[in-house]
Order: sequence, then C-alpha cells, then structure tokens
Amino acid sequence: DPSDDPYAEDAYADDAHADPYADPYADETHPEDPYAEQPYADDPAGPEPPETREGPAGEALAPEEARLVASWDRDLDALAGELRRARATVHDVPMPYTLTASQLMRLAADPEGFARELARPMPRPPRPAARRGTRFHAWVESRFEALPLPFLGPDELPGGEDDEAEIADERDLAELKEAFARTPYAHRTPYRVEAPFQLALAGRTIRGRIDAVYREERAEGVGEGVRYEIVDWKTGRSQDADPLQLAIYRLAWAEQRGLPLSAVSAAFLYVRSGEVVRPAGLPGRAELERILLGEPDRDPADAEPADAESAGPDPADPEPAGDHTRTRSGP
Repeated sequence: DPSDDPYAEDAYADDAHADPYADPYADETHPEDPYAEQPYADDPAGPEPPETREGPAGEALAPEEARLVASWDRDLDALAGELRRARATVHDVPMPYTLTASQLMRLAADPEGFARELARPMPRPPRPAARRGTRFHAWVESRFEALPLPFLGPDELPGGEDDEAEIADERDLAELKEAFARTPYAHRTPYRVEAPFQLALAGRTIRGRIDAVYREERAEGVGEGVRYEIVDWKTGRSQDADPLQLAIYRLAWAEQRGLPLSAVSAAFLYVRSGEVVRPAGLPGRAELERILLGEPDRDPADAEPADAESAGPDPADPEPAGDHTRTRSGP
C-alpha cells in the first residue's frame, strides 16, 4: 500500500517533473553507440572522430555521415595533389624539322611560350592590316618591274607579319608609300626582292624570304670584290625590330651565294621615319645553332660587330662550335 511508504509521495513528485518523451529504457551509463567504428589515432588520413565533426546548426554528424565527409576530403586532397603535380611537370614538345625565321625568333625570345604555341596551336583570324602590308610590298616590287619575282605560296605572301599590322587604313597605306619614296632605297635598284631562302641549321631547316638585297661593286682599292646589303622594310610605328631577323637573313644569303659573312651587311629601313638601322653584334652560325639547341647564351667574345653604315668590311664570322623544346603545362 503506498500509504505505508513515507517516501512514496516524493517518488511520484519526481516522476511528475520527468520528460514525458524520454526513453524509459535508456541507460545513461553506456555510450550512445558502443559499436561505433573508431578511427585509428595514428592514421593521419583517417576521418576525425564523430564528436568533432559538426553539421548544420552545430549538430554533431552521425558516424556514417562523418565517414562520408572524410572520404570527400580525401578525394579533394588527391585531386589537388594531381593538379599541383601537373602544373609543375615539364613536358618535352617535339621541335619541327622546318621552321620559319619568325618561329626561330620567337624561340629565342620566349622558349616556353614558343613550346606552348607548338603544343596548342591557335588559328589566326584574317586581318585587313596584313593584306594592306602585302599590298605595300607588292607596290615596292612594282617599282622594279624588270626584276624577276619569285612565285610565292599563300603562306609566303609578304607583309603579313605581326609588325605589319599597324597599317591602319587606305590613307595610312598611301602615306607609307610616300614615305618610302623619300628614302634612299627608293632610288636604288635592288639585286633581288622577296628572295626566298632555306638555311640548314642544327639539323633543322629555316626558311623565309628577304625583302630586298642590294649589290655593290667595290672600286679598286676600296674593299675587295662584291658586297651585298640585306634590307628589311619595317612599316610599323615602333622601331624595335629584333636584330636576330637580320642575322638569319644575312647568314642565309651568304651561304646561299658561297660568300663570307664579311661580304654581307644587313639593315632595317623604318619606312615611316626613313631611318636606316644597322644593328651591331649580329650573331653568326654558332650562336644561331645554340638557340635552336637550347644551349646557354654565347660568350661575348663570340659576338660579331657589324659595320656602321656599311663603311667597311665586317670581321670574319666565328667558326661554328635539339630535338625538343620545353614547356610547363598549366595556364
């Protein structure tokens, strides 16, 4: 009889304040899941303990959820590692056996950029400015109609180089023609115009064409024999052309004609200003081959000083001493 128990009222009073939704079979002395899988403490790749992983609103994740999230973390770490390794990897890009002079210049200026260009070539859209450059060269040729002109394929048309893209419109083209007519070369007859060449260099063939070649007969007592001058027209507004272009042309013409380099000079004619620039220190065969082979820069002693305004013979060219170029993958 409850009335016989003096403490019965207190017991019922405690039950009145108890949680009506509490599990009557819950045992607070045991963990929630005594069979939950626990990660190894010495496994750095293992998931964090479930009690340290939190879901929305700070709620602890269930063991299965914690293991799933941990697997996502491991996958992300693996993918990030692969991306880092891919970006740090150096890939060998086969060097073409035939290069244009412009490609050799790009290789010398930016080897990795040129390798990326070979690995992922991008088409170039047609440019009206390039067509105007072609028309300028054709106009120069027309001034010397008696000269034999070579047959040029579509990819060999003159005036389509990057530096020719600054001929803005028809008026600009007309002004360029007037500027050329004021230069000393407008009144000299070239020996050849748009002269094609192929130069064997370090196991590769470099091809291109020379805008104009002038021939000069030396009078007796002033030098010896015949000298040639390579001239490249520059129609752009900037006056920072790469002397390597003239070095390639000069070597190609000298070897094609069986001449020493001392018999060939080279110059840029900046048509807009009328300025003639003859770069000093044009490299010879040995240095051009080093560029193709990816070898370190030459010793300054190998440099070949060019004559100023073609006043005298050039020093003799130094005697000559890759199958791949490299790029780093990634953006």
